[in-house]
Amino acid sequence: MHIKNIFSNKKPIISFEVFPPHKDYSIDSIYKTIDELAPLNPDYISVTYGAGGNSVGKNKTVEIASIIKNKYDIEALAHLTCIGSTKYEVNEVLKALNENNINNVLALRGDLPQDPSFKFPSRLHFRYAVDLIGEIKKQGDFCIGAACYPEGHIECESFNKDIKNLRKKVDSGADFLISQLFFDNNFFYNFRGKANAEGIKVPIQVGIMPVINSRQIRRIASLCGAHIPEKFEKIVDKYIDKSEALKDAGIAYATEQIIDLLSSGVDGIHIYTMNNPEVAKRIVSNIFSIVKALNSSIAV
Repeated sequence: MHIKNIFSNKKPIISFEVFPPHKDYSIDSIYKTIDELAPLNPDYISVTYGAGGNSVGKNKTVEIASIIKNKYDIEALAHLTCIGSTKYEVNEVLKALNENNINNVLALRGDLPQDPSFKFPSRLHFRYAVDLIGEIKKQGDFCIGAACYPEGHIECESFNKDIKNLRKKVDSGADFLISQLFFDNNFFYNFRGKANAEGIKVPIQVGIMPVINSRQIRRIASLCGAHIPEKFEKIVDKYIDKSEALKDAGIAYATEQIIDLLSSGVDGIHIYTMNNPEVAKRIVSNIFSIVKALNSSIAV
């Protein structure tokens, strides 16, 4: 099923993100994670494409997405990045996805590779996600997701320019959007208003990352420029040397964020699990009755 059709039938939808294990870890580890996530009945599970152009991640994305779809009968959303890829390479991935009955793709530019020996193909066919979206549209019956940035893309010159770039993604064929993580819901509400004013009408799903250790939050802030609210900084500082307490506090903070977002009528919640099923289980348990009530009201 196309994810856009799930949005048409449910609100809110709940989904998870997982990533292929690093080359030093067995692929079996991700299957154990999915085993624990599947009973939570997510509407779909997304699989990343390997950060920074990781070739191991690229090779495993289709395999993992296929297991999710064909073994567990859960819709899979395969991430596909285009930076440094030729049209042939992209189309080979799309062909493999189609052969494995996967028809949902998250189209991303991807991060610039950090490997100093990396060389771009002599001819770059895709500079931005919008270029990739246009190519995917030509290659089959794919439902296409795209990323959006409630605080603006870290590389974009202005927030308004970023909103206009987002409109281009939608006009090129993006069927739904998933937001980058944020820790202050006001950024999302401002973004949603701007997106609506720009004529962006596709579903916008909120990306939430529960922060469960102090190293994680510092790394996130530096990579994507997410603002860390004073309220959350105080929580991290208070429990920085108490790992279990910080985990509990991080899950509680994410739950509070989600409940507020659900109350505002968001289209869905996408939980960045970091391959930690315990965190996903606890959050789903915390919001289960709220999500059930919201979907029941739509059914009526």
